[in-house]
Formats: sequence, structure tokens, C-alpha cells
Amino acid sequence: MSRVIALCFLLLASVLGFLHLDSRPTWAPFVTEPVVALEEQVEQAPAMTSTTKQAQNKVISQPTVANPRATWLPDTGAPSVHAASLIALNDGALRAFWFAGSREGAPDVVINSAVFDPHSGLWTAPTVVIDRVGAEKGLQRYIAKLGNPVPSRMADGRLQLFFVTVSIGGWAGSSISTLISDDEGLTWSRPQRLISSPLLNLSTLVKSPALHFSDGRLGLPAYHEWIGRFGEFLRVEGNQVIDKRRMSSGRSAIQPVIFVNDPQAAAALFRQTRSSGLPKNIPVSLTQDAGQSWQPSEDLPIANPNSALAGLTLKNGIRLLVLNNIEVGRHRLVMLMKQPQSDQWQVIQVLEDDEALPNDQRKEFSYPYLVSTDGQDAHLVYTWNRKKIRHMHFSSAWLTRAYKQLPVSSAPVPESQTKEVQP
Repeated sequence: MSRVIALCFLLLASVLGFLHLDSRPTWAPFVTEPVVALEEQVEQAPAMTSTTKQAQNKVISQPTVANPRATWLPDTGAPSVHAASLIALNDGALRAFWFAGSREGAPDVVINSAVFDPHSGLWTAPTVVIDRVGAEKGLQRYIAKLGNPVPSRMADGRLQLFFVTVSIGGWAGSSISTLISDDEGLTWSRPQRLISSPLLNLSTLVKSPALHFSDGRLGLPAYHEWIGRFGEFLRVEGNQVIDKRRMSSGRSAIQPVIFVNDPQAAAALFRQTRSSGLPKNIPVSLTQDAGQSWQPSEDLPIANPNSALAGLTLKNGIRLLVLNNIEVGRHRLVMLMKQPQSDQWQVIQVLEDDEALPNDQRKEFSYPYLVSTDGQDAHLVYTWNRKKIRHMHFSSAWLTRAYKQLPVSSAPVPESQTKEVQP
């Protein structure tokens, strides 16, 4: 009986919240960067004469360009690390965040940070941004564990870090908290809790980068893992959630990554968490009103084994995806590229692949995160077997060469025809 009463209470709260949120005015448009014409950055690729047939794991070219530069985030001495993220700093450096401890969800987990100098190619020593005890003191509530740091830049130029806190239960009992820095992450404010629901404020997590609205507010992709797994889009101003909208419903789609098409239109790609027997592809939702409403669309027919993905749009309109493109496991990680006017995603780099190893010897490569420092390059971090965080830098020259190797077609190619280009 108590469960029935609790469920009725939750349904009533959801209805009231929906009615309240839908009474709010139209959202401000997305901030979009002007697209630099491809011909201004790269020579147009010559047309390829080979037939374009479905060959997801076939290498079709080998550009002669330096390999992406790879480093490791600094060792903290913790046996387990996960959920790294990045943000570009004003001086051209890169700041990383990740959590480390004896295991995911352990009481000793802390959120670390370090800075990458692109000139020396070195990382600074790691520092602790916040630990469980510090979160308890700042939030004035019991905190059992921390996770998933996601940095962003506010309209006034300050850094803002969102992270997950759990007071009771597993990740389904989580909420989002935030810190603000006036000095590019050297010091941080007292943590504040984001209130995404006025009643329970439970089961809200973050994983992917925020977007910017033209009114200076942030659009924060979030997701739920309790009583249904679905994505939500939060409209945030400082430490306040001004509005929120559900992005997916009943499709077991979490951890949304958003690609903005224009000031009003965007596409969200999700990590799928479907039960056995259902498609293991990437769920998609679309908005035509700057995130105020979302409609489910057809799956992106690229395999997803219930694992996070990362996305990035470059200044020239080219888009990148990093994910585990297999249906089971996290032992293969790849980077895909899509031309601005094409619907075809193509694998341009196999980052990790333990397919040839026995199951008990395969490592985990997961939770990728992508950013660019100048709109022409790409920095990637991802979890390497839960023991290290791998960092890779793809220069503009490398990405240009990869683009030039993509097959040229006169018409968009269906998404299902994914090919592989190997720089």
C-alpha cells in the first residue's frame, strides 16, 4: 500500500510540475557560431571511384599525417578513476575534471582537476576540487558519494562545475550540485544544490556538456534513472533551474548529447539502456523550438552497448562522435565523422579495440568527452579500464586530412551505411 501511495504522489507531482513548466514563456534561442565554409579551411576532397557499400569495420584509406597526440591524466594514486570531462581556458590551456577513489560510489571518491599546457604537452599535478566531506559541509546535508563532473562557462565568463551527489541509495537517488570559480578553476565557491524538482529533487544526473542560450542562460542536458530512465533538458541561471523539459520518454534513453543545428533546432543522441531483445542502437530526439519541446525520432543505426557517447561540432560544420560501436561490452572505442550536408557517419579512427582478446582479458574503454580549444581541433578524454584517464589531441591538420578522405557523394547517404576511414 505504501508503494501505491508513493507512486500516486509521484504522478501527481509530475502532472503539477508539467502544468507549471508548460505555462512558462518561450525559451530564448540557442547560441550558434557562424559556420566557416569548408573551402576556406580545407581543399575539397577528390571524388572517390570505389563503391560505397556497408563496411563498418573496413579501412578504406591511410592519410600520411602525424598520429593524434596521446597522454595520460596525472596519476592520483587512486585505484579507480572515471567520468573525465574537459573545458578550454581563456589562455588556451585545457582543464580536466574526473573522479577518483577506491571504486565508483565509494565514500573516499573525490573530484580532481588538472591543467594541460598545449605548448609543453604536459599536465599539472592534480588537485582536489571537492570531496565528500567538503560537499557535506557546503551543502549542509549528508552526502554518501560524488560523481560525474561537467564544466561549463557562464555568460559572465566564470567557470561553473556541475557534479552529482547522492545522499541515499545508488545513482537513482542522486541530485545535481554546482560550484563556481572566478579564477579559471584555481579556487571554487561553496557548493550549491540545483533544485530541478520542488518536491523530491531525486534521480537527476549530468554527463554531457551544457549549451548556451542567447539570453545568457545555460541549457544543461540531464537524465533520470529512477521510475523510468529518460533525458531532461534544464534551463539554468547560476545555481537555479529556471525551467526543464523531458527529452525522451519510455525509451530507456539517458545521458543526452546535443548537436545544435540552428538557433531553434537541435538533435539529442542518447545512451540506450534497453532490455534484452530490443534494438541496441542510439536513440534520438529532436527539438524545433530551442529545447522547449522534444519529439522522439528514428534511432541512429549505430550500435550502442548501453554506454555513453561524446559529440562535437567544429567551426566548419563537421561533426564528431566517439562511442563504443558494439552491442555488448565496452572493449572497442571509435571516432566517427559526419560531413555538414550528409547523413552518413563514418568511422575515421579506431581508438581502442580488444575484440581479438578472450572476454576475461578485454579492458573497458568508456565515458568519452570531447571539446575543442579553437573550433578546429578536438581534445578527447575517456576512461581506460577504470585505472587511468586517456587524453588524445586531434589537430586541425589531422581532422582536415580525415575529412578529405571521406567518400564524396552527390546525395546524402543513409546513416546505416557506416564506413571506416583510418587516418
